[in-house]
Amino acid sequence: MTTSPSHPSHLTQGYTVAVISAVFLSTTAIFIRYLTQTYQIPSLVLAFWRDVFVVLTLLIGLGWYNPRLLRINQKHLGYLVGYGFVLAIFNAMWTLSVALNGAAVATVLAYCSTAFTALLGWWLLKERLNWAKLLAVILCLGGCVLVSEAIDPAAWRANLVGILTGVLSGLCYAIYSLMGRSASQRGLNPWTTLIYTFGFATVFLLAGNLFPGNPIAGVTARPGDLLWLGDALAGWGVLIFLAAGPTVLGFGLYNVSLSYLPSSVANLIVTLEPVFTAITAYFLLGERLTWMQIVGSLVVLTGVVFFRLYEGRLASLSARSQAEIGAASAG
Repeated sequence: MTTSPSHPSHLTQGYTVAVISAVFLSTTAIFIRYLTQTYQIPSLVLAFWRDVFVVLTLLIGLGWYNPRLLRINQKHLGYLVGYGFVLAIFNAMWTLSVALNGAAVATVLAYCSTAFTALLGWWLLKERLNWAKLLAVILCLGGCVLVSEAIDPAAWRANLVGILTGVLSGLCYAIYSLMGRSASQRGLNPWTTLIYTFGFATVFLLAGNLFPGNPIAGVTARPGDLLWLGDALAGWGVLIFLAAGPTVLGFGLYNVSLSYLPSSVANLIVTLEPVFTAITAYFLLGERLTWMQIVGSLVVLTGVVFFRLYEGRLASLSARSQAEIGAASAG
């Protein structure tokens, strides 16, 4: 059942959940970077195993907490297969974009999803698109550019294929957000949606890794490479923690936020992710925050806070108007 986002308390819940989601998602880059640098594990092999452990974690957790969440109505199965396919494509496009463009440019291109989500949400889901949302999208996109330090022309020395791949990753992220909102409107539980989408994404990623003669960067050269980590128990431990912790909570809470907020608003809030990543890297890895990253973080925060205040004001005015109409009717 979808919660109406028009009430001020619903807005507060939605924003809070989305921000916490961004915090968890921001830590995934730290663990992924550690695994790829320490073990040189191919990106799509890592993505496959991460999805496997996400599904296993949710099977155990939901099976213990509420087994009914593991069951779905057959009429939703086709939709969830498509949703899982979009998730798998997003993972593949993001990985390929990083390989072709580098992390900074790939991050900026992925977060063009805020603009895609705002436009597609307005077109397909009839979500409101006004000057305030457009301004917030521009601020968040500009802040992401600064945080990722992609303002440096050297970071954009990529070919046309790389740029197009990065834009496609942003488009896939936007479609993922829209489908999450649509799943909520269909009455699907966010955690049920999560386990099925990751389950189907696992199947698609496995097929992608095992497809003979696959030209995509980051896939297996042969089937045996799926067990890339071998007996590296520490590597498996980090991978399992990445899946069971930041990935489950990050994506799960993002799905929950879509029960309260339009997809464009939820996607806008998670542009805080690169900001939190920069802060986490500063404290855990000793990476220095540049003045550009600090300014970019403030710009993103300004965009999110501004739109939260604007939405809150509209919700308060709407609630007050409804109360006045109710009082007049009662009188």
